[in-house]
Amino acid sequence: MHISVLKDELIDNLNLKENSIIVDGTLGYAGDSSIILERIKKGFLFAFDQDSEAIEYSRKKLESIGDNFTIIKSNFVNLKEELNKRGIKQIDGAIFDLGVSSPQLDNKERGFSYHEDARLDMRMDKDNKLDAYYVVNNYSLNDLTRIFRDYGEDKFAYQIAKKIVKERESKPIETTLELVEIIKSAVPEKEKRKKHPAKQIFQAIRIEVNHELDVIKPALEQALSMLTVGGRVEVITFHSLEDKIVKKYFKELTEVDEKIKGMPNIDPKYLPDFKLVVNKAIIPSEEELENNNRSRSAKLRIIEKIK
Repeated sequence: MHISVLKDELIDNLNLKENSIIVDGTLGYAGDSSIILERIKKGFLFAFDQDSEAIEYSRKKLESIGDNFTIIKSNFVNLKEELNKRGIKQIDGAIFDLGVSSPQLDNKERGFSYHEDARLDMRMDKDNKLDAYYVVNNYSLNDLTRIFRDYGEDKFAYQIAKKIVKERESKPIETTLELVEIIKSAVPEKEKRKKHPAKQIFQAIRIEVNHELDVIKPALEQALSMLTVGGRVEVITFHSLEDKIVKKYFKELTEVDEKIKGMPNIDPKYLPDFKLVVNKAIIPSEEELENNNRSRSAKLRIIEKIK
């Protein structure tokens, strides 16, 4: 069961009108899309996802609400190209709910979970050639160390990478729990008591397999370039690496140039085209945290086109 995170905050801040054209960059299981579709009776929804299972489920769910939607099986990094193909040059809003959906985590065959045994996979798009098995068994010591350090922010990145390289010399590492045992054997006992030692490593491999960080800024650039005045782009992130990219980019777009900051009567053409709707990220309420433990690291950032 997938529970949408920060759903009320996301929908309430989207400034939906009956005729809005909205993009959901991360359809998933249509938690957000279904509410949006209910509110844009004369508008249109374009929803992106790479996961065939999620698309099948969501299509049925959305068809029960209306027919003014199109699901596009593609990564949201192709947002502008796919919309242009369909004659769309402008949009009134876009949402991106980054990270893995609960059904993907809960379906053990997908190989995302470090609690369930499955073949090493972790592909959001099953047509993707690169999977976790390839990363674990073919990446060099340097490359494994780099992704564990940069994407997993794990202080034992080198030790874990070294252990993986050593183990795979005798036979390939096939499953998630095989990998978990290798990770555990490379981490000091006292660290294992603090948190699950595989959590950050699995995150790192998943990010690498799906190029998760590489696509965020280009997708946001495309969505913002198509936004009408008064339109908003909203992004929910689930870890600091994603949030850092969004926060930095939104800051660049909304800051007044240092040279003219504080000057009286600044010509509007020198002022930013965008503003932050909230200065600090919106985080889940106590009530939401009680109902959905997986929302604990979520942050919502919102930007609006003002001219």
